[in-house]
Amino acid sequence: MKNIYVSAAVIRKEKKIFVTQRGYGEFKDGWEFPGGKVEAGENSEEAVKREIQEELGASIEIERFLTSVEYDYPKFHLKMDVYLCHLLHPKLELREAEATRWVDVSEFDGIAFLPADKLVLPSLKDALRKGTSE
Repeated sequence: MKNIYVSAAVIRKEKKIFVTQRGYGEFKDGWEFPGGKVEAGENSEEAVKREIQEELGASIEIERFLTSVEYDYPKFHLKMDVYLCHLLHPKLELREAEATRWVDVSEFDGIAFLPADKLVLPSLKDALRKGTSE
């Protein structure tokens, strides 16, 4: 089975979290935290910053590592490092996603997250409940 290593950003603004809807591929229309593949020669922090710049035309600051999840999709095994982040500038440019939303934690259960992204939710809810000063 093919292994894919990605990193994702949980971008927060006050009490809202930014999510994107895939606009292409096998998982089109599923909701996820933005990010992408870690390329050769970069670490997952560098990858998530690069991916957010490429996909959203935005710069982020990583606040802290949130979690790492693994999930076996039918055609590949995914490992995803996830970082709690915030935008350095408020402007976002939709370059790849079909749609985006800023959502409250109370809305998570009503969003059709992709399976690996769904695994992030317990850690994210816990971090939001505790605050982000850890």
